[in-house]
Amino acid sequence: MKFLRYLFFCVLALTAVNAFAQSSAELKRKRDKLNEELQQLNDEYQETAKNKKTTLKQLNILKAQISLREEKINGLNTEVRLLGNQINENTNNVHSLQSQLDQLKKEYAAMIVFAYHNQSAYNKLMFVFASQDFNQAYKRLTYLQQFGTYRQRQAESIQGTQHELKVKINQLDRTKDEQNNLLKDQEKEKQTLGKEKNSQLEVISDLSKHQGELKQQLRDAQQQKAKIESQIRVAIRREVEEARRKAEAEARAAAARAAAERARANAANPGSAPKEAPVAAKASTNSELLNATPEFAKLSNDFLGNKGRLPWPVANGVITQEFGLTYIEGIKTDNPGVDIRTSAGAAVRAIFSGEVTSVNNISGTYLVVVRHGEYFTAYANLKSVSVSKGEKIGIKQNLGTVATDGATGETQVHFELYKGQNAVNPKLWLASQ
Repeated sequence: MKFLRYLFFCVLALTAVNAFAQSSAELKRKRDKLNEELQQLNDEYQETAKNKKTTLKQLNILKAQISLREEKINGLNTEVRLLGNQINENTNNVHSLQSQLDQLKKEYAAMIVFAYHNQSAYNKLMFVFASQDFNQAYKRLTYLQQFGTYRQRQAESIQGTQHELKVKINQLDRTKDEQNNLLKDQEKEKQTLGKEKNSQLEVISDLSKHQGELKQQLRDAQQQKAKIESQIRVAIRREVEEARRKAEAEARAAAARAAAERARANAANPGSAPKEAPVAAKASTNSELLNATPEFAKLSNDFLGNKGRLPWPVANGVITQEFGLTYIEGIKTDNPGVDIRTSAGAAVRAIFSGEVTSVNNISGTYLVVVRHGEYFTAYANLKSVSVSKGEKIGIKQNLGTVATDGATGETQVHFELYKGQNAVNPKLWLASQ
């Protein structure tokens, strides 16, 4: 039972260590990713700051920086908490090992004393010969041999425990150093966050002095997004109407077949009551129409099943404007998707397999709409496209390259996601980076 309890404890400790290692490695990976994105944003902000005229792009970059910085600080908090738990666990292990070592040394000292008092070969022989019979003599001889072996094992256990204790103490010291470094990094990030928030206030203050220009920038952006949204809805409506046309054609064909069947039945039995025509089916919903075929129904189900795990439309990017209503200095803007800042010339890729339903040129940049059953994804602000309407595509297949605004130098893709004709927040469907 003692062995089983010890084995259970070892398995439990190993599982905890593995879980800690996995979570710690994942947090470090995310931290490195955030550092990379923050460095890119900082480089881009420094480039825009060279322009004496404050632009909306500067504000968007600062907002993205602040969001990422807060995310990094939250990640550091989690790392510090995990390391704190690890320090407590290692401290308990050190105390446990120290207690084991003290007990082993105590037992070993007692054996040494006993061995000293019975070190004479004469005493050992007398101990064996004083046995009442041969069986007892054999047992006493075996005991003396086992005692020597046990004493050797105890010495080895002491050495092993001392080594393990040393390893745990070194591990504890490294964990404490790592925690201290993270705390310093955390404090540094908080100071940087404060500076970025002050810069944001300065940019907002400067922009507020040029309300007319700011409103014009926002109006231009909204007009462009309105054109994109209009084209997306046209493409979706066309798909719904095509599905409805096919459904109605199939219904008419089925009705014609039923009528012919009734006519044949009535002709074969003229004396019987004529069969009545079946009641017409109710008009299907858009969801039913878009999932009318087994292929599209499966595609919709697979798309829904991957909610929160879908890849991003670009390999590396940062959301600079979120989905829905936002206010900038009291000016309301409505974003039907998300704007993702990325590197110049980056490839734009499909987030899931499907069929290209539309490729349009909007004010010099391209819009690609892809159907995934009853779901639709739209990729706007593309400089070039590498797919065509009606083409079947796979997940992460390149659709084209993102365009860079010549006036502002801003490189971002506008991404929208629809369930039927209703826009939904794409961020809820994309995997966390």
